[in-house]
Amino acid sequence: MTAETAVAADSAADERLYGVCDFYDAESLLTDAERRVLGRLRAFLDQQARPLLADYWERGEFPEQLARPLIDLDLMEPAELAGAPGAGHTPARGIYQGFRIFELARTDASLATFYTAQAGLFRTAIRVGASAEQQAQWMPRVLDFSLKGVFSLTEPESGSDIAGGLSTTARRDGEGWVLNGAKRWIGGAATADVLAVFARDEADGQVKAFLVEREAPGVTLEKIHGKTALRMMQNAHITLDGVRVPESMRLHNVNSFKDVAAMLRAMRSDVAWIATGMAAGAFEAALRYVTQREQFGRPVGSFQLVQEKLARMLGNVTSALSLVVRLTEQQAKGIYRDQDSALAKMQTSLLMRETVALAREVVGGNGITLETDVARFHADAEAVYSYEGTHEINALIIGRALTGHSAFTR
Repeated sequence: MTAETAVAADSAADERLYGVCDFYDAESLLTDAERRVLGRLRAFLDQQARPLLADYWERGEFPEQLARPLIDLDLMEPAELAGAPGAGHTPARGIYQGFRIFELARTDASLATFYTAQAGLFRTAIRVGASAEQQAQWMPRVLDFSLKGVFSLTEPESGSDIAGGLSTTARRDGEGWVLNGAKRWIGGAATADVLAVFARDEADGQVKAFLVEREAPGVTLEKIHGKTALRMMQNAHITLDGVRVPESMRLHNVNSFKDVAAMLRAMRSDVAWIATGMAAGAFEAALRYVTQREQFGRPVGSFQLVQEKLARMLGNVTSALSLVVRLTEQQAKGIYRDQDSALAKMQTSLLMRETVALAREVVGGNGITLETDVARFHADAEAVYSYEGTHEINALIIGRALTGHSAFTR
């Protein structure tokens, strides 16, 4: 590569939306229209969201004033990506949806979790679990957020073992159902209209799913306090005491845990994109800092050991981004395998965890303050590392695919 070519390449990278953190230019897979939508999101995050993040993170509160403007950006199925008038609606491509998550997560994990609670988890619950008639009724309202919902699967005593340990019960009673039990760590429940609750049918022992109104009699929500990660995201402990739900609010295509597993298979890739975006955000924050901070009369970024850590961080981000892009391409072809999404979630979380730790190192003592953004990424990474399947559970899913033997205890 000549000097002139190198300069031209650097200039092109500066003009790209993701620049240096997208070293191999995965962004080139996006259309111009998709990049414009993501640029609109970038402007909102930089101008309206970023100035609020440190304060609200420290307070442990979600900046509710951002919710409606974020929804109004029309990101889930943007009109400009829907195809030519009269040509029929074309759903937003998976690669666009992945980069939308990436953009949110490189700014803040709680914002990414807030948006994907609707656009990923709840939408998937309806897309996979609802009948055709139910989808026709509910999906338009999911897309425009006029029906806000959350995915309520995890329980106080069952996280990784939820398949066999799910203890919330559903009992058929006349034309409806009665639910009893508890759910925990349900993000965004306090502002949802409905809770997608998974419960075990007392009659056949199989898992069913229900849309439960948040304010229905017998539903109690308690905010979980004392968190050291995802502090802005409001997680709830939900108690269900004799909650009555009509049959029409049961997701008719969920009749066993296999149906729930199909949802998790589709949603786990979203978390891999979140982990990748967080690694990119931490790397970018560290890079900004070391190019501005001086020690011993020189920019910190000029020291060999700092540059080595920057290179490792960039390698991690590039590896993770390559992994989620390829997974998304496979899913666009209709290939959904448990081991694929498990591998992506496991590996991107490992890379994220190392990257945020390296970012904290190169920022030094200032890396434990919220001012540089690094501390927020460092703390929030621990939540992302564990949710939607721990490292160990995902490893066992992959191991089962590799060997043909299940090492799960149940």
